[in-house]
Amino acid sequence: MKLYSTKNKGKLASLKEAVLKGLPEDNGLYMPVEIPRLPSGFLANLKQHSFQDIAFTVSSTLLQGVIPEAGLQQIVSESINFPAPVVRLDDDKYVLELFHGPSLAFKDFGARFMARLMSYFNQGEAQELYILVATSGDTGGAVASGFYQAPGIRVVILYPSGKVSMLQEKQLTTLGHNVTALEVDGTFDDCQDMVKQAFLDPELARYIRLSSANSINIARLIPQAFYYFEAYKQLPDDGRETVFCVPSGNFGNLTAGLLAQQMGLPVSHFIAGTNINDVVPAYLSSGLYSPRPSIRTLSNAMDVGNPSNFARMLDLFAGSGEGSTWNNMHEAISGFAFTDTQTRAAVVEVYDKYGYVIDPHGAVGYLALKTYQQSNSNTRGVILETAHPSKFLDDMEDILGCAIEIPQRLAVLAEREKEAVLMPNDYPALKRWLLDSLH
Repeated sequence: MKLYSTKNKGKLASLKEAVLKGLPEDNGLYMPVEIPRLPSGFLANLKQHSFQDIAFTVSSTLLQGVIPEAGLQQIVSESINFPAPVVRLDDDKYVLELFHGPSLAFKDFGARFMARLMSYFNQGEAQELYILVATSGDTGGAVASGFYQAPGIRVVILYPSGKVSMLQEKQLTTLGHNVTALEVDGTFDDCQDMVKQAFLDPELARYIRLSSANSINIARLIPQAFYYFEAYKQLPDDGRETVFCVPSGNFGNLTAGLLAQQMGLPVSHFIAGTNINDVVPAYLSSGLYSPRPSIRTLSNAMDVGNPSNFARMLDLFAGSGEGSTWNNMHEAISGFAFTDTQTRAAVVEVYDKYGYVIDPHGAVGYLALKTYQQSNSNTRGVILETAHPSKFLDDMEDILGCAIEIPQRLAVLAEREKEAVLMPNDYPALKRWLLDSLH
């Protein structure tokens, strides 16, 4: 498997280089040179395969022998060891629950797979590998859990002060050991910019081996493709077209769905649901991409004003069909944006109508699917429910007026002491801290 940078298709990298570096030197994003299609027999018989079978077949097809079969089997079995069930709301709407992992968020799939892939590639290295990651909510907890106590790896998580929920913050500030949280006086976009500056700093690279666990790292996207196949296999065989509705922030989840589609998954359309940070829906509507500072909302994990994976989306559609990049993407993806007021009303509607408790991000997905199906009625849609509702406890209980059940593995965090390093919104301060941490 070879990969190129979205900014320079002529400069190729191995999977090991792409995974351990995270970003190319030119600040592009790594993409596979080839996206192979899965065997038609495998796709026709998805229902006969377990989730782990699907994950192994998809990853081995994409990786093309880079990792020996036994090693890849071990990576899959240790990382994809919890379910992704599909729940029926009605004949037209289904929910894919992606919160059954350790940190109760969809990012557990990517973080656990990536941690084991990095550990595999990092074997025998004398110098410690630093995982530097920005989080708007769920990435930090998933990465902290996935890499906790991984030998030879140190995790540094930047998060925006006051802009993640209490339990999300506890997930990334209470582990200790090889995990350090930096509480940044700024937004998620500020955190992400600081991380990118660190990766592009040649002086820092002389002293520290850096890699990323954000969805800018290709190792995060690969396992996120697995559960699209797992969801499709659970749907009834009713002959209708299948659409996936993805609550979107940094757009890694939707990009992984596009990867699954190119590998052969029969998805007819994707729907991107966002909050008022709507730069991608605006692009899909107008053809103009205008990134801007993010605005805080109820669905905080989607508060992204300049989504990194948009570069990958442009790359995927640049060479497809005969139309322009915008035309190609516009035909494949619909985008809708919603306010916090609409999101709150959707949480109540889903609860009253279906007896289902959906989190604010999933509620945005519900609204987007509902809007799309008003003019595309003969479709069945799958909403990605990306986090357990209890991760947004205060907001959920305020909206629904009733207690929300908290899984035990999350409830125990409430009493733990937060440990975080306060950090100004200033890259030189981050650089000094990283260099000082070596001593």
